[in-house]
Amino acid sequence: MGTAKGSNGTTKSKPKAPPPFPDSASPDYNIAAVDRTLDLLEALSRLGPASLAALAESAGCTRTAAFRLLRTLKSRGFTIQDEARGLWRLGARWSALGRAAADQGALAATAMPFMTALGKATGENVYLRVRDGMESETVAIYQTDPTIRVYSEVGKRGALHAGSSRVLLAFAPEAVQTQLLAQRLNRFTPATRIDATWIAADLQRIRARGYLITSDEVVAGAVGIAAPVRDASGAVVAVLHISSPSMRMRPPRPRAVLPQVMDAAAKLSMELGAVGKPIQDALLRDEPSTAKWAMGSGIVSHARPHTIFR
Repeated sequence: MGTAKGSNGTTKSKPKAPPPFPDSASPDYNIAAVDRTLDLLEALSRLGPASLAALAESAGCTRTAAFRLLRTLKSRGFTIQDEARGLWRLGARWSALGRAAADQGALAATAMPFMTALGKATGENVYLRVRDGMESETVAIYQTDPTIRVYSEVGKRGALHAGSSRVLLAFAPEAVQTQLLAQRLNRFTPATRIDATWIAADLQRIRARGYLITSDEVVAGAVGIAAPVRDASGAVVAVLHISSPSMRMRPPRPRAVLPQVMDAAAKLSMELGAVGKPIQDALLRDEPSTAKWAMGSGIVSHARPHTIFR
């Protein structure tokens, strides 16, 4: 710390310059009005179209404060007010922001810390996949460096009916499921399931259990352990999974690492705004999800992996 002499000849300490970036010991820089606005928007994404009273209660603010914030957002095109019905909904401006976030790799960047922690904990490669139409696409990978590993790459597309990508199909709109299962499905290995009736039943099991363990379905000798990732609306937006050579994933190891995979997926979901309680998947009109997923560790006590690990 530097010093300076005062007018009376005494030595005074120069004030220390603040750090260039705030750290964990820095004061709270949150702005209450912004926090409240984001609470309202998250409530609107879950409940909307919704009344002012419902939104204010969900966001934990007064109706007056909620009304003023919603009107401000309305002036910028981020909310829409149905005055005749007294309901509020998200505005069209969010579409552009959503596309920009996707183009900038927001999901992959958000997921990487959780993927890294899972990869280090299990010693296996970790993948994040999303559904793009009738296929899956790998958007992020955390690679470990064991002697033998299962390899893939960002941007690789795959079938929805086989392997861990079936989790995405399980939570896709009913129209997507119907269209895909009506097609001739490719068989990648002798273990690939291509029977539409069996797959349709397995989609129900995935929704009920909240995870999927597969073996040899896409690549012979590869085991996948997968769990869904949800956003603030409760919709499944991705699948997080580890993939390992079967020689390192013999029973009972798959069941031992399953809670770690589910925990990582739940924490990532939390980061995306999902709430840690049983929810219904809004995308499935006739068959809501019964999966109970916890934000901490642990899984449903009666749940058991299927396929070869039954």
